[in-house]
Amino acid sequence: MTAPKVSIVIPCYNHGKYILDAVNSVEKISDRTLYEMIIVNDGSTDEYTNNVLKDLAQKGYNVIFQENKGLAASRNVAISLSKAEYILPLDADNMIRPEYVFKAIKILDENKDISIVYADAAFFGEKTGIMCQRPYNLQLLMLNNTIDACAVYRKKVWEANGGYDQNMPATGIEDWDLWLGASFKGFKFHYINEVLFDYRVLGNSMIRNLYASKKKGDANFEYMIVKHRGYFGPQFIDENIMGKFSDSPLGFTMKLVLKKYFPKKFVRLVEQGKLRKYI
Repeated sequence: MTAPKVSIVIPCYNHGKYILDAVNSVEKISDRTLYEMIIVNDGSTDEYTNNVLKDLAQKGYNVIFQENKGLAASRNVAISLSKAEYILPLDADNMIRPEYVFKAIKILDENKDISIVYADAAFFGEKTGIMCQRPYNLQLLMLNNTIDACAVYRKKVWEANGGYDQNMPATGIEDWDLWLGASFKGFKFHYINEVLFDYRVLGNSMIRNLYASKKKGDANFEYMIVKHRGYFGPQFIDENIMGKFSDSPLGFTMKLVLKKYFPKKFVRLVEQGKLRKYI
């Protein structure tokens, strides 16, 4: 039997009232041979959730039941059992659009140098609008998580990083840590400027608390600084700048001169797409 192209992993903790929406969104993918779906019941304490997940298991869905270990551990156990080359983490209260899987697979299949594909999302629930992510930029990523967990990436990214970090002081930024680790190991990202999944905003949604957990002084942020000390420090910045200079000495120097002494011309060239905004 041919292995699927992408493993869609869905951790679930007390989100029984939403998980069928997530499952149904996956099953809208017309080609069932492209994917496998792995659901993890992370020690849910809600009777309704447990009944829903037991029912799914009885119907033949791949549902793993475990004691509560947290989001990182739930993703790790599912990915460790996955059979596909690509991974797509999906939160139990969110939904994907079929085009996401088709487009991401095409990009990854045709571009062996690209390892992570991500896209925009539409908010629904207690908030509407668009979650506009942005083209990959390491400097911005080091300051804040600009890439949602719902991305399609090569399993070797997860392997190279030793999986999602289960040792963080609090849950919430495991995906940010994975993206930083992938960046520092040289994996390439690709941004699709299109809405390809749906993000449910709840009253107790993690999105309301994410920014607070990234502020300096927070235990998670301090943990990240220590873990990636060699990259967050001035030495990495110097090496990054020198690397870009070595790649194109004349181009890098001209860009610095434009940005410093001819800022208006620099802005025009950026707006015309002839220059990147960031050095």
